[in-house]
Formats: sequence, structure tokens, C-alpha cells
Amino acid sequence: MAELHFISEPRRSPDPEASGFALWRLGFRPFYLLASAFSAMSIACWALEYSGWLGHAYLRGPIWHAHEMLFGFVFAVVVGFLFTAGRNWSGQPTPTGWPLVALAALWLAGRILVLTPFGWAAAIVNIAFPLAAAIALARPFVTSKNQRNYFFVGLLAAMSLASAAVHLSQLGILPQLGWRGIQLGLDIVLFIVSVMTGRVLVMFTNNGVLGAGAERRPILEKVASGAILALLVVDALAIHPLLTATVAVVAAGAHLVRWLLLKSWKALHEPIVWVLHVSALWIPIHLALRAFAEAGWVPASTATHALTVGVLGGLIIGMMTRTARGHTGRPLRGDASEVAMYALVLAAAPIRVFVPLLAPAFTIGAVLVSALLWTIGFALYAIRYWPILTRPRVDGRPG
Repeated sequence: MAELHFISEPRRSPDPEASGFALWRLGFRPFYLLASAFSAMSIACWALEYSGWLGHAYLRGPIWHAHEMLFGFVFAVVVGFLFTAGRNWSGQPTPTGWPLVALAALWLAGRILVLTPFGWAAAIVNIAFPLAAAIALARPFVTSKNQRNYFFVGLLAAMSLASAAVHLSQLGILPQLGWRGIQLGLDIVLFIVSVMTGRVLVMFTNNGVLGAGAERRPILEKVASGAILALLVVDALAIHPLLTATVAVVAAGAHLVRWLLLKSWKALHEPIVWVLHVSALWIPIHLALRAFAEAGWVPASTATHALTVGVLGGLIIGMMTRTARGHTGRPLRGDASEVAMYALVLAAAPIRVFVPLLAPAFTIGAVLVSALLWTIGFALYAIRYWPILTRPRVDGRPG
């Protein structure tokens, strides 16, 4: 199987117009760039607010931080990835040019409006963006009758409902739904991650590491992703914590076995592979901590940050470098700058998760150090990949 088959370009003749500014030629380009820059800035702002050095806006305190990292940063990467992958899966075009500009502008408007007093405007825009992305992704899937991937459209639309819950809470209409919306959004993203890592990690490992022998078991994949879907359902229905913990334990076990089948020790000399393996290991860690949190043994934020910083941070920096290189015709090899990004973002996770748990007196310091590492890592991506994402493919092909 060819490397990056799942999102690779169909073979075409070189584009004679492949020159100039290329930011709007494919979905990953603007959304990866916007997400990385926004992530660096928003985490820096959150660290200042957390430490008491910065005031509040419409979305205040932890709910702003959670909403913006989930519906701003993470969701932008998901949309950019799916627009790029969706074109290959369906053989149909996904937004480019002015439609892509309009979607990026809608996303950007959401990031700005939550910093203003205009709560209703912020709510409308942030609810609209996932719906617009779902419609844009549905068109190529429906045209090509690509039923295997219809569920991604439903998940994008579900993110709109989760964001609506946060805003309705913030506006005082349904005040009890705020953190429920955040949790459902996290579950949806975790389900997407579970499905996509199941599809590609074995392929990436075997194609990138000679003799790796990574394995994929179809039944295990169904159990692993099915357990995450079950977790989403029990969270949505607010069922007893004991059931939630049980589902989380099952999911943790399935994902741990799946991770062991990757044989990660064979990929240590390939940074562009091992960054994904290390991040994938955080999935069972998060799920185990989620079970502990439901039992009251650890704070809920410990499990949440194992997912957001450990799983999502590492997978996103790894996938943004890998797919950006692949879709601009560059070698799938990380250089010193990529290794630095990986190290910074991966180091942020254990500091943010385990230092507050094991040494609560150092929580503020741990948050600030973790935020600094994260900010530098994603700022480095934005700077390093600006010319890559804004210039045409080096091989002259479209995209």
C-alpha cells in the first residue's frame, strides 16, 4: 500500500499553473496554519489568565480555555484534515479558493467574537462553523456515494450541538449544559482519533520503519472505537459514574492492546513515526485516568489534560508535519525543527498531567511551564511551515 494512501493525491499530470500563493488550494493549508498560530497565542493567553495577569471576556476562565482549544484549535485541524482526506476518499473536490476562504473567515470570526461582549454573535458563528464544515464535507461524499465515511459528516454536525451547549450555558439559557458540551465535544474528537489512528498508524509504521511488523486486528479495532462511542453515549445521557468508569476501563484495555501491536520500540529512530506512537499511548492513559476520575480518585482535569495535551497535542503536531510534507511533495522525514516541535509538545503533557497530581503545590508552575513548551512548539510549526503551506507543491502537482 502506498504511503499516505488514505489522503494522497490522485495521480494527475503536473499543473501548469502551480505557482504563486497556494494557501487556498487545499483544506489542510489554511487550517493547519491558523490552528498552529492560534494554539500558540491562546495557550499563552490562558497561562496569563490562569496566573491572574489577564482579564476576562465573554467566555470566561476555564470554559473559554476549554472551548477555544477544542472548538477552535483541535476542530480546525480536524476540518483541514478531513477536507484533504475527503477529496481522496471520494474522488470529488472539497472546498478550495473562495469557499475555503469563507470557511476560514467564519472560523476566525468565532475566535474573535468570544473575546467580545457580543455573546449571541459568538454563539451563532461558533455553532455555524461545524455545520458549514459538515455540509462542505457531505457534498463530495454524497456525490460519490462514499457511505463508509458518512459518519464523519454526522460527527462534524454533532460538534455544532456540543458548541451550542457551551454557548447556551454561557448565555444563561441552559446553565447546566456548559461542561456537558465540552465533554461531549472531547468524546467526539476522541472517537475521530480512535478511528483515524486505527486506519493509518499501522500503515505509517510499516511503510516508514523497515521490518516493523506492526499489526492491525479488525475485531480489536471495532472494540476500541466501539467503546469510545459507548463512552460518548453514557456521557450524553449522564448515566451513573460506575458505568462510565467501566466503559472507560474496557476502552483503555482495547487501546492498550492496539498500541502494543504497533511494536513502537522498532520506530525509535524515526521521529515522524514515534511522535504518533507516543501520542497514541496517551489514549489508554487518558481512558484509565477517566475511570479513576469517575471513581473520585483523581481530579477530572487530570484525565482531560491527558487527552488534550497528551493525545491531541502530540497527534496533531505529528500529523500536521507529516501530511503537510506529504501533500506538498516533500520527503516524509523530520529534520531538527520537527524533532524540536515533537519534543516540546510531548514534554508539555506529563508536566501538565502528573505534576499537579503528584505535587499539587507546584500546580501553577506546572501549568505555566507546560503552556510555555506548548506555545513554543506550535509557534515553531507556524513559522517553519508558513512557506511550506503557502507555496505550491515542489513536484508541480495540484493541491
